[in-house]
Amino acid sequence: MPSRSPKLSDVTGFSALLRLADFVSIGAGGVLAYLWRFGIGGFPIPATYTEGMIIAVLLGVIIFPWVGAYEQWRGRGLLAVIGRSLAGWVVVLLVLVVLAAVMKETEAYSRLWFVAWGGITALLLSLGRLAGTALLKRLRRKGWNHRRVLIAGAGILGRRVACRLRVNPGLGLDVVGYVDDDPALEGKRFRGATVRGSLEDAECLVEDLDVDELWVTLPMRADARIRELLHSLRYRIVAVRMIPDIFVFRLLNQGVSEVAGFPVIDLSASPMVGMNRVVKAIEDYVLAGMILVLGSPIALLIAVGVKLSSPGPIIFRQYRHGWDGRRIKIYKFRTMYEHREGEGVVTQARRDDSRVTPFGRFLRRSSLDELPQFYNVLQGRMSIVGPRPHAIEHNNRYRELIDSYMLRHHVKPGITGWAQVHGLRGETDTLDKMQKRIDFDLYYIENWSLWLDLKIIAMTAVVGFRQRQAY
Repeated sequence: MPSRSPKLSDVTGFSALLRLADFVSIGAGGVLAYLWRFGIGGFPIPATYTEGMIIAVLLGVIIFPWVGAYEQWRGRGLLAVIGRSLAGWVVVLLVLVVLAAVMKETEAYSRLWFVAWGGITALLLSLGRLAGTALLKRLRRKGWNHRRVLIAGAGILGRRVACRLRVNPGLGLDVVGYVDDDPALEGKRFRGATVRGSLEDAECLVEDLDVDELWVTLPMRADARIRELLHSLRYRIVAVRMIPDIFVFRLLNQGVSEVAGFPVIDLSASPMVGMNRVVKAIEDYVLAGMILVLGSPIALLIAVGVKLSSPGPIIFRQYRHGWDGRRIKIYKFRTMYEHREGEGVVTQARRDDSRVTPFGRFLRRSSLDELPQFYNVLQGRMSIVGPRPHAIEHNNRYRELIDSYMLRHHVKPGITGWAQVHGLRGETDTLDKMQKRIDFDLYYIENWSLWLDLKIIAMTAVVGFRQRQAY
């Protein structure tokens, strides 16, 4: 049997040390907060404060494991690891507040001390997770705490998985080989691992190679073969994980969730759920309100200019598709002479378009015609940042030509977007231009964050007044 590297848990008791560090952080955070609030002259710490800190530690013993703060870190992102511990600490603080209220002891504690305790301990917990993650990666690179992985399926997905594990040694996952039913692959080497046999050989290989985990990367159509594989391993103590071959689809915010007790794989979903939705709404309402107030003198001057430039209304109204494909009415300053088009026809503005007024051409190039859309933001119909809303007629056309076209409606349309700050605005006279715009829109949805929004807003402020593609 091949020799194994020592497991970290066997050698150092990493999980136990982590729990001890958390409880020390809670106590140390309370002491440091007390020192900040009352100074060195406030020592020794009164019994009421000491009791509160002891209760918090005992609550942590129960609550931190409950929120998953000590679950397997392997493969998890640092933010997810820190988030679990902070979630546990927030629950501890809430329970303390409830207990103090029930026991009528709230007046016995300084509110400033309590707030400082919460913040200092949160910082200490985060630093502990950061140090623990760095330590684990360092030890795994030295050969500690590794797990041996056998991959069932040497196709494109299996090789991609092996490559990903190979370039991330800090995960501590070593691919010891593949099994695959294609006889032409046996003995061949892919991504640093060899095809060691067929799926029928998996049971023996698990024992011979001392495998900890078997990862199934077979196509979804091979369900019968997967069942046979699981049956053959029924006497082996090995963790079996399946990576479904979903990469043949255009994925958008893919993930795994649970609905009614069933595991659900999200192939296409909106990122605007939970706290993300709250953050996005705060961003939109605060910034839109500020811009409308500060920009009202400019809006008044533009309204006068539009009225003097040509007969017709000041505001142009048009229906577009919004979040989840619902019809919304958007507002812009009118930039064209009044004209009529055929039923179901919307002609995009072109270079030197005779329908655009001279003043309207200035508004389009400077993007000032979009100013009324901040009112759409306050209505909840649009966001400041998001995919630009297209005319309904264009949606009806391009959704038949571009498979992933309608995925852009998983978020609210925006006044500016990732595509626009990269010069993809104005006329889309070819299918390739529209495809590029959709690719940028979907990248934004897939990678959304508050920081990305702020980056786009900053880029818009720089390039928004010199867009050559805006006719």
